[in-house]
Amino acid sequence: MKFDPLLKKCPLCDSASISLKYNIIQSHNFNVYECQSCLFIFMNPAFSDTFIASLYSDDYYSGKAGFSYIDERENHKFNSYVWKARIKKIHKYKKSGTFLDIGCSFGGLLSSAQKYYDVYGVEISDFASRYCKSIDLKVHNGTLNDAPFKENSFDVITMIELIEHIKDPVNFIKKTASILKPGGLCVIQTADMGAYQAVSQAHNYHYYLPGHLSYFSACNLSSLLTKSGFANIRIYRPVDFGLIPKLRKSRGQFKNLKDYKRWLTIAKYHFLGYFKKKGRPMTSSMVIYAFKK
Repeated sequence: MKFDPLLKKCPLCDSASISLKYNIIQSHNFNVYECQSCLFIFMNPAFSDTFIASLYSDDYYSGKAGFSYIDERENHKFNSYVWKARIKKIHKYKKSGTFLDIGCSFGGLLSSAQKYYDVYGVEISDFASRYCKSIDLKVHNGTLNDAPFKENSFDVITMIELIEHIKDPVNFIKKTASILKPGGLCVIQTADMGAYQAVSQAHNYHYYLPGHLSYFSACNLSSLLTKSGFANIRIYRPVDFGLIPKLRKSRGQFKNLKDYKRWLTIAKYHFLGYFKKKGRPMTSSMVIYAFKK
């Protein structure tokens, strides 16, 4: 079957006050519902596990599918500017220890983290995880649920544009908390669906994708983290590092001097993240740092 049964309650707060928000028309059509209690948005009915697995084919990871990932290996040098900037920020809070990246893809962030940490990864794709192992990264091919990690194993856990792919975010965050050491840092990058960008663009917002099952706001994601044993939650907008690494990364896609005009667009989006419109952050990009109690 392509879909799971229709949910009658919110998977985040268990409220029965849910209703259809949008019908998303794409290569794979789907509906998203919104909870009127916590404002969590979720695919409903969700795609079945079997169908989800079919989305993450080798073509997805090599950038050849309709719903696809940009192969980070093609511009590794330029992408590394962002990875190194993020690790530099994380290093301010955790100087050393064990580091886990969930949804590590081809291991770009892990490669940068090796400077300070003993690194591990989780990656659902056999195609991507095989590559990680070929460059001597310790990566579990599967999901967090079937990974052989013990409680209180990690000092840092990152999930960069990963949590929106999770069907059961409550148990996922609980599992994350259980394998994180007390005082450990969890870093989550995702879209803030309560921000002006997402709200104003409605069903046309680019984050509505077949592989995205869960859509958070800064408020309900922070609440989930708090209920799961995290504290000292910090939200960075648009990301947890400055503009320069993003500009340097973009050069990997430039073909001629005219392409440098894109820096104006990138800079505008970056700085809009610092401002609000109608009481909402203007852009939806956010990174959350949360520390386990």
